[in-house]
Amino acid sequence: MTTLGYGKGERHESWLGLLEEDIIEPDLPIIDPHHHLWHRPDSTYLLPELVADVTSGHRVTATVFAECRSMYRALGPEHLKPVGETEFVVGIAAMSASGIYGDAKLCGVFFGGVDFLAGEGIGRTIDAHTVRGGGRFRGVRLSCGWDADPRIPNITPNGGLLADSRVRNGISLLASRGLSLDVWLYHTQLLELATLLDECPGILVVLDHVGSPILGGGYKDKHDEVFADWRKSLAEVAKRPNVFVKLGALPIRRPIEAFSTSKPPSSVDVAESWRPWIETCIELFGPSRCMFESNFPVQKNWCSYAVVWNAFKRITTAMSPDEKLDLFQGTACRAYRILE
Repeated sequence: MTTLGYGKGERHESWLGLLEEDIIEPDLPIIDPHHHLWHRPDSTYLLPELVADVTSGHRVTATVFAECRSMYRALGPEHLKPVGETEFVVGIAAMSASGIYGDAKLCGVFFGGVDFLAGEGIGRTIDAHTVRGGGRFRGVRLSCGWDADPRIPNITPNGGLLADSRVRNGISLLASRGLSLDVWLYHTQLLELATLLDECPGILVVLDHVGSPILGGGYKDKHDEVFADWRKSLAEVAKRPNVFVKLGALPIRRPIEAFSTSKPPSSVDVAESWRPWIETCIELFGPSRCMFESNFPVQKNWCSYAVVWNAFKRITTAMSPDEKLDLFQGTACRAYRILE
């Protein structure tokens, strides 16, 4: 749950029952460009769970699997262990391609994991992903969220990873192979990303989760300040034409009395909470570089698959059909080179 911007010690209790709603614009085609699959001691989200969500009413035509350290190899060289995730996802994609699980192309493409500090092992890992990916491998994710506030759950143990020469070398290898880079960081690191983009102009970058504004820890009561800082830094990133941004995975803020009831958030609640962040991204990047994401099953701690996509549709009510096509499908197609 901390991936949504809460500080250490802050969390929402998972709802015992998620709210279901009538589907808004059920014929609008959707590509979900960011979801996970895993089997963990406290959580199972595999093909049956994914199928149940994508067939819950919205017209999901394809999905993109997002790296999450799932099914890494237990044996072999350390730098090649992430290739186990690729082998796992390719199997899921093959099951989906059989048609038994519906028409959607589940995990048709994906991005995986690489240890960017592995030296010469980086290139070998990328090549192994490519071979084992069977034409589905699109790139890797760099998870580097870090903030000096000790109450924030850092993704990486140290700051400055984006400036590390080994990371830059790994990014150059990705670019030379026509692969993309997803980046998950905190809003306090957005200017570091802008610098990286200037120094690595040949790489296609996808910024995850609107740049993850931190709204917990020492930032908890500084919403307006965080929003202003986030917007200013994001505007710098948006000036670089080789970057896309995913819209989603934000905290859902409601009046405290709303949380005293047994009702989970509705799509109205989600849309109202997320609208300023999402509309700012669309303003800065334009619909052709923005894409909605489910971030399931993480988002399932707060709301159902039907609710989160209804929320996105509420936010885009006044947009044109072409703008909606980009936000719900077209941008994901371009960013991840998906042939529909």
